[in-house]
Amino acid sequence: MIKLYGHELSGNSYKVRLLLELLKLEYEWIKVDLMKGEHKTPEYLALNPFGQVPLLIDGETKLADAQAILVYLARQYGGEQWLPLDALSLAQVVRWLSTTAGEVRQGLENSRLYHRFGVSNINIDRAHQKGEYILTQLNQHLSTRTWLEFNRPTIADIAVFPYVALAPDGKIDLAPYHHLLAWSDRIKQLPNYIPMIGL
Repeated sequence: MIKLYGHELSGNSYKVRLLLELLKLEYEWIKVDLMKGEHKTPEYLALNPFGQVPLLIDGETKLADAQAILVYLARQYGGEQWLPLDALSLAQVVRWLSTTAGEVRQGLENSRLYHRFGVSNINIDRAHQKGEYILTQLNQHLSTRTWLEFNRPTIADIAVFPYVALAPDGKIDLAPYHHLLAWSDRIKQLPNYIPMIGL
């Protein structure tokens, strides 16, 4: 059975858990208590030397990094619907995975880390600026479409969704971003959707 190591307040853990649910895959959820430092224990570091969550184990396959795990699950179990293989479509989805690891992380995720978890070595003014910038870009992009790419949800949507929806944790108001809020509601209506704490 698939094992997913993560923490319930981690947006990156949640996005993997959400895709597992949407794909109707059986898995074992194993909580890694970040507050107690369980991600830095020798036992966990032996599984994931980076000491981060999430971590997915599927038989002999062991994968860290949420975006990489989404790609794996989509190709292994989800097929073309979640991650197409033709060159242009694949590039369009990967663009959003890159945006998630870049602008979304630097803006929305860092703002949340600062305000919700007290991580003090973050330039919060810069994080807020980056957060509002990516929300504006996403809102404009979604003004003419239902999903980030194509006429269906893909792992692009699953990757971007958590930290956008959690933006209020970082003291960033989502009210001005009407198209983004409508997109977020569509994700919440997907069959087998599960909420994250705070969403």
